[in-house]
Amino acid sequence: MPAFWMIVSCLLFACMGVCVKLASSAFSTGEIVFWRGLVSMLMMAGLAWNRGIALSTPHWRMHLSRSISGSTALVCYFFAIGALPLATAVTLNYTSPLFLALLLALFMGERLNALASGAVLMGFAGVVLLLRPTLQPEQWLGAVVGLGSGALASLAYLSLRELGRKGEPEVRTVFWFSLMTAVIGLAWSVFGDLHLPDLRQLATLLGVGLFGGLAQLAMTRSYRYGRTVVSANLSYATVVFASLFGMLLWDELMPASAWLAIALIVAGAILVSLGTRKTA
Repeated sequence: MPAFWMIVSCLLFACMGVCVKLASSAFSTGEIVFWRGLVSMLMMAGLAWNRGIALSTPHWRMHLSRSISGSTALVCYFFAIGALPLATAVTLNYTSPLFLALLLALFMGERLNALASGAVLMGFAGVVLLLRPTLQPEQWLGAVVGLGSGALASLAYLSLRELGRKGEPEVRTVFWFSLMTAVIGLAWSVFGDLHLPDLRQLATLLGVGLFGGLAQLAMTRSYRYGRTVVSANLSYATVVFASLFGMLLWDELMPASAWLAIALIVAGAILVSLGTRKTA
């Protein structure tokens, strides 16, 4: 069952990506981010009330750090989805384990063994291969921002690790992250043109929040009841689902070099997770 919940999570995250790409044709990145945060925040508040979990926390500084880095990463991710093929944007976001390994080695004093070091090099070789021959000049900004989403997400994961060590419930952590996401999205939207969605567009915007929130819950259940390394490696099925959705909905047919690059990035991320866990 843990593997099942992770696959469900991957499918839901890919569905969120589809809704983001659909909404990006009519709404700014800030507006989409706002709806993602608002819907998820309401879901987590209801879940916390149902489980009797208080939303107040003594670790507000850590939550603030995690929420700012995570929300900024989400902004970059949504921007990349609107500018790039869906599979490419998702893959660049999933470089976060590579950046996380570097952060742990450079700033946290955790040594990388030969497997982890080789995996990092493999992953970034895939990034170079994905970016250089396959992207058009107008897509480079989206690619750089998408890669930035992976780097910023690694900072959020460091904060998540510390919050977990403090015993913070997942629901509370996701609530504060969603609140910050809604605030950042709203602040961004105020400085641009605000759009009132029609019923179809509203369904798409709600889908961004609902699919994202449900995906987080399914992912949490998988990690809670399964082996962490298995769940983490299964999470890359999101790239597969995103690739299928991209081909079916937008005819996003990528060259063989792009598929090779995606395979290198995913393999590198999986191997670096295995290598760092063995070191720990």
